[in-house]
Amino acid sequence: MEIFLTLLLVLGVIHLVQAQNQQGFINLDCGLPASEPSPYLQSETGLQFSSDAKFIQSGEIATVQSQTNLRNTLKPYMTLRFFPEGTRNCYNLPVDKGRKYLIKAWFLYGNYDSRDIKPKFDLYLGPNLWATVDIQNIEGNSTAQEILHVPTSNSLQICLVKNGITTPFISSLELRPLGNDSYITQFGSLKLRRRIYYTKSENNYIRYPDDAYDRLWNARSLARLTYISTTSDVSNGIYNLPKSVLQNAATPTNASLPWTIEWTRENPDDQFYVYLHFAEIQDLQANETREFSVLLDGNLFANPVIPKKFEITTIQSQYPRTCERENCSLQLTRTPRSTLPPLLNAYEIYRVIQFVQPETNEAEVVALKGIQETYRLIKINWQGDPCVPRHLMWDGLTCSNTTISRPPRVTSLNLSSTGLTGTIAAAIQNLTQLETLDLSNNKLTGEVPEFLGNIKSLLFIDLSGNDLNGSIPQSLQSKGIELLLHGNPRLCQTKSCTKPQSKDFPVVVVATVASVIILIVVLVLVFLLVSRKKNQYTTMQAQQLPSSTTAMLNITNASSHEPLNEIKRRMFTYSEVIKMTNNFQNNLGKGGFGMVYHGFVNGTKQVAVKVLSQFSTQGYKEFKAEVDLLLRVHHTNLVTLVGYCYEGDHLALIYEFLPNGDLKQHLTGKGGRPIINWSIRLGIALEAALGLEYLHIGCTPPMVHRDVKTANILLDDNFKAKLADFGLSRSFQSGIESHDSTAIAGTPGYLDPEYNHSGRLGEKSDVYSFGIVLLEMITNQPVISQTTSENSHITKWVSSKLICGDIIEIMDPNLRKDYDSSSAWRAVELAMSCANPSYSKRPSMSQVINELKECIMCENSRISNNQGLESQAINIGLDSSVVPKAR
Repeated sequence: MEIFLTLLLVLGVIHLVQAQNQQGFINLDCGLPASEPSPYLQSETGLQFSSDAKFIQSGEIATVQSQTNLRNTLKPYMTLRFFPEGTRNCYNLPVDKGRKYLIKAWFLYGNYDSRDIKPKFDLYLGPNLWATVDIQNIEGNSTAQEILHVPTSNSLQICLVKNGITTPFISSLELRPLGNDSYITQFGSLKLRRRIYYTKSENNYIRYPDDAYDRLWNARSLARLTYISTTSDVSNGIYNLPKSVLQNAATPTNASLPWTIEWTRENPDDQFYVYLHFAEIQDLQANETREFSVLLDGNLFANPVIPKKFEITTIQSQYPRTCERENCSLQLTRTPRSTLPPLLNAYEIYRVIQFVQPETNEAEVVALKGIQETYRLIKINWQGDPCVPRHLMWDGLTCSNTTISRPPRVTSLNLSSTGLTGTIAAAIQNLTQLETLDLSNNKLTGEVPEFLGNIKSLLFIDLSGNDLNGSIPQSLQSKGIELLLHGNPRLCQTKSCTKPQSKDFPVVVVATVASVIILIVVLVLVFLLVSRKKNQYTTMQAQQLPSSTTAMLNITNASSHEPLNEIKRRMFTYSEVIKMTNNFQNNLGKGGFGMVYHGFVNGTKQVAVKVLSQFSTQGYKEFKAEVDLLLRVHHTNLVTLVGYCYEGDHLALIYEFLPNGDLKQHLTGKGGRPIINWSIRLGIALEAALGLEYLHIGCTPPMVHRDVKTANILLDDNFKAKLADFGLSRSFQSGIESHDSTAIAGTPGYLDPEYNHSGRLGEKSDVYSFGIVLLEMITNQPVISQTTSENSHITKWVSSKLICGDIIEIMDPNLRKDYDSSSAWRAVELAMSCANPSYSKRPSMSQVINELKECIMCENSRISNNQGLESQAINIGLDSSVVPKAR
């Protein structure tokens, strides 16, 4: 009895430790009855499962019918949530933006409704289709979907969408955070196609706790294979494979035949990523050698492969690859010098899914949720993304058209006759692109708010049929907005109700005003005289903004769409800046604004802190411009502003930390940075172009960066590019070159010559600078040569080389001729067209993006032909037709 109790205690401790190691895991038992405990420990896996009730607002719960073939099914898959009402029903899950997640959704029908009609429906991630769940066309009555995905916000929406007459349902929803250094792709998410390990064990699958990420590995046992295993420790790699995968492998029984692995593509243009895991787990004799080649779809994938002894090696796709035939084929073939057949521990195959539909502007989503909470609106279709996909748009909304780089915006809100009570919700003012607003025939009270007149795009407002009181704000009467107000008996609509602007000013008032004007003129003259002797921007900092509160208010009153509490949250004191930088210990470099330091917010989040130097040529004006811009624009290729500090003479900008530094360092190898290859350079150029396109056509008003250069293109740990340094950015009137009211600004060599001469500023001023950046990436030549008097500018140097017609003379010799010449020529031609001295002859950033995509396609084709399956993205759907059983 004592032994039995001790064993129970040990098992309890093991499960407790396992539960504690599930940091970031989300395990939802969908449809768990309220009468059952939540969370609970699932005994077979040691995973902590919780009810899904607080993550979704709709649906009904049920339990699968008791059947003999389901008796070993794990508890989380015995209950489910189904959705008889509405077309789209969505889970909202908290995640870390930019973190890679493994997401699994399980579906066990189990004839829960006693109708024995297997359903078919769609599964969405946010506004994009993830998969079609089709229980009708599979063996058994269960399936699963798995994807590797990086969320673009801190909230992940997983939606079940009805696409016919059957009812969507879900059994379990599970999220596991992964390391961002594994399963790297150039673009897209990875849908699981197959994950196999080789063993003669009776266990048919592996999952948590054997796999730390709870990847599900299906065992494969074939008669034509010979299985080997070891009890010795095998060194793991970045993919953190389970011990059973490390210590088990297989080889073909007939060593003279190639080992072939096949799978079927769903569509001709499907792209795949393949991951092969090897470890030599046998003791080889002196005269024995194991060496083999890997072919994917007949093209060389890896050669030669020599598995390391007791150390796992993973060979993976570097680029996405399509299969030429319906059946994709992977072959492992022994080389002539090898005495042993090929060996394989495990493999994974993924299919790339590109989620091209951008989500609705994040600030507007927050505003709509605020409106929903204020009025306690219960609308079955107010779930998921408000604007997209368009056929699932929320009732009462109209949204703008969208592109890949331009998220949709709400242009019309109609909440007429929906039983609204209370005052007009303040969150409405954050719908900054709103053109029509209809709140008629409700029970709204209070005054008509002033903020409605501040929504510049508003053309029509219907407030009729409510119980509003007070007067009409002058801002609404003077803007020419069509305003319907009838049916509000307590609302005064005559001019006599508005606060009068008296025309008969008392003499005292006139005298006072005149004195104030004279005083202002004197102060302005004094200011101008002082500003000539001192730095203009430092003076503005000292005289105009004497406190951090004032700075906050000035920034708040700019064109930022951030709510006031969010702006306050982003403010840091100077003592906090000192603490986060450890008293400015780790210097990352120096820019025109000042020194940049490495730091940590809350002890964990890495940041880069840019501190104004008293000797800087920049100051409060550039500081405010950058804060204003980064508070209101959000794009994956623009650096994220974590916060800012304005306290006395101390100005600081706090950004996300990008560990790979700037592009210039990687072109020159400065600071020990690796020289990047041609393919990565093209990817960086495309991402920088996407960031600029967003500034030019995705912002309202559109913006011009004015300081595009290689030093202002920063790279994250995956070499993803982000534009930085927006201190010189200015708005411009879209489609028209405007005259900048300030002095000409920019970096010599990158500066648009036409803007420099005429002062005309527009989006193509950035295009010129981007062309110079692209030439730098192509040639690795200085923008302005300090050693020669002629051909001193990079455009002249390239022009002189173009006469010879030899691309090798132009391209960076560090690339060692490892590039597609067609891709290189197209890039050179594009760069020179961008850097055309004539403003009107330059392409737009959208045209630049299309050309860069063509360059990348040429380069990818070369890589595919020369290196076999250097596929980048293979999306994988769970290759399991059954829900996991208890082991």
